[in-house]
Amino acid sequence: MLIVFSGLPGTGKTTISRGIARRRHAMHLRIDVIEQAIRNAGVLAGEVGTAGYGVANALAEANLAAGLAVVADCVNPVRESRAGWQAVAARRSVPLVQVLVVCSDVAEHRRRVEERVSDLPGLVPPDWHSVTHRRFEAWEGPHLRLDTAMLSPAEAIERVEAHIAALRA
Repeated sequence: MLIVFSGLPGTGKTTISRGIARRRHAMHLRIDVIEQAIRNAGVLAGEVGTAGYGVANALAEANLAAGLAVVADCVNPVRESRAGWQAVAARRSVPLVQVLVVCSDVAEHRRRVEERVSDLPGLVPPDWHSVTHRRFEAWEGPHLRLDTAMLSPAEAIERVEAHIAALRA
C-alpha cells in the first residue's frame, strides 16, 4: 500500500505520517529529507525543483516492489506531483491512499509555522509568507481530508486507519 500525505508546511503531515508509518511498520518517506540530502550533496546549481519528487517516487516504487508499505510525507502541491504517486501505485498494483492535511485555524497554522524548529540539519523551515504564497492547486479525485485544527494527532491517525479499513471493506 502507498499512503501519501499532502498539505502545506505546518499542518501536521510529518507528525501524522510518522505515526501511521510506525503503526503499520511501513517505510516513512519524507520529501524534506530527500531534498535536503540533495542540497547537502551540492550537485545542483539551482533549486531542487522536481528532483526530490523523482527520487521519492523511485524509492517508493523500489520499496513497494520489495513488499513494503510506504508512507510518503510531502507538500505535493500540484497535479503533476500527485500524478507521480498515482503512477507509482499503478505500476506496482498497490492501493493508493491520498490524505490531504490542512489547518483551518489560520492563527494556529501561522503559530506552528513561525515556531517550527527544523529537525533536519541545514533545513531552513519556510516562513509564513512563503507558506501562504506557495502554489498549491486544488485537489481533485478521492482523498481523505484531515483538519488538524479540529483533530489531535492521535485522532487524525485513527481517522486515517478507519479510512483505510473502509477502503479495504
